[in-house]
Amino acid sequence: MTSSSSPSQDTKRLAHAYPEGLRADALMEEDVAWSHEIDGERDGDQFDRSERAALRRVVGLSTELEDVTEVEYRQLRLERVVLVGVWTTGTAQDAENSLAELAALAETAGALVLDGVIQRRDKPDAATYIGSGKAAELRDIVLETGADTVICDGELSPGQLIQLEDVVKVKVIDRTALILDIFAQHAKSREGKAQVALAQMQYMLPRLRGWGQSLSRQMGGGRGGLATRGPGETKIETDRRRIREKMAKMRREIADMKTGREVKRQERRRNKVPSVAIAGYTNAGKSSLLNRLTGAGVLVENALFATLDPTVRRAETPGGRLYTLADTVGFVRHLPHHLVEAFRSTMEEVGDSDLILHVVDGSHPTPEEQLAAVREVIRDVGATGVPEIVVINKADAADPLVLQRLLRVEKRSIAVSARTGQGIAELLARIDDELPRPAVEVVALVPYTHGKLVARAHAEGEVLSEEHTAEGTLLKVRVHEELAADLAPYTPVSA
Repeated sequence: MTSSSSPSQDTKRLAHAYPEGLRADALMEEDVAWSHEIDGERDGDQFDRSERAALRRVVGLSTELEDVTEVEYRQLRLERVVLVGVWTTGTAQDAENSLAELAALAETAGALVLDGVIQRRDKPDAATYIGSGKAAELRDIVLETGADTVICDGELSPGQLIQLEDVVKVKVIDRTALILDIFAQHAKSREGKAQVALAQMQYMLPRLRGWGQSLSRQMGGGRGGLATRGPGETKIETDRRRIREKMAKMRREIADMKTGREVKRQERRRNKVPSVAIAGYTNAGKSSLLNRLTGAGVLVENALFATLDPTVRRAETPGGRLYTLADTVGFVRHLPHHLVEAFRSTMEEVGDSDLILHVVDGSHPTPEEQLAAVREVIRDVGATGVPEIVVINKADAADPLVLQRLLRVEKRSIAVSARTGQGIAELLARIDDELPRPAVEVVALVPYTHGKLVARAHAEGEVLSEEHTAEGTLLKVRVHEELAADLAPYTPVSA
């Protein structure tokens, strides 16, 4: 029997065991050819409606553990989750990669991934995200696995969350709420915590739930006088008002903290210290690269969003020029707009830099998608005019063919390994070449009594030659205009 059901019926089911690499089950390879009769000929393989609508398993997202003691420990703190994705565009591999990333996010948040489903649809269902029939099947999967949470790979409307919860009978969260939870766990500084709290409140505001008249507030009942009888402000209205007031307060606090960071940036600019920002996809190895370049000792963890608070460290080029390196928050596909707004002040480190080191994980299945996602956020924060070097990290673990492809496509790129040190010397030389150089070349004989000027020349300029003579230190330096004016009185007449 042939079927003419719509693409929205096709679904894919994720299995329990991790394979050596993420690859589709043979059923996913079938990338269903839609059932249309053209001039009496069959257009590809045809499936019964029940076959096409089934939730089929493909290889792997389960993070269940083998060691019993570790399982017992983790069960105390982990939520047991089932993942749900809707595949609307792209290939089957794209859909799998997206759900695999969701699994990594869930594990980072402290969840135990039990199973998952991907459904092929033209667009998500307006009511329950996956349709009422599939929601009922999802409820069966939840019961079968013993899950207590469902995570959807997308941002759901308040109505979709409520209706899907009503069907599956367990807590439902979306990708945005999951990322917000990870940010809340990892924020350490006062500013980071405030930014996460603001983003959470922006997300929560339209999703508050109330239940009927039982939550209404009376203005005084029958004895309050005219215009005071009847229901007053409801509980949910009170909550919304309080959240708005708290959001306004949080924005003021973040603005005050932004001022403090801006003062530090202005001080660096006044001293003419060039700045380099490390940006990239989450878990691409930005903090490892910062440690390799500067010995900063920043936390390095194999987890998504391990770094939230920007770290600025002092570094030196092979030629002796000082510059600053800023490690920034990692980006991810479909980064919630609440977070982009809340972290805008932090991301300004990227926009104010002289050079961006765009770090990408060379061992990732789809590094090009990572590059595109990061550049989208860079555009959002207005940093498109800053020069960029694409640093393909984890070159020691990457497929050589993928490395060659990236190096060919990305003209300003370099392959490195922050773990082994491969390519780091070449990267440092590239940074030295790319950083803006002081404009004025000066020859000055600085008396030994003015050693501070010599120190400034080393810190703020580029020393081309230095010679100690009987009269003082003979410098040939390239410096900015302000320092050139301070060195002018010591310019030898012969120069």
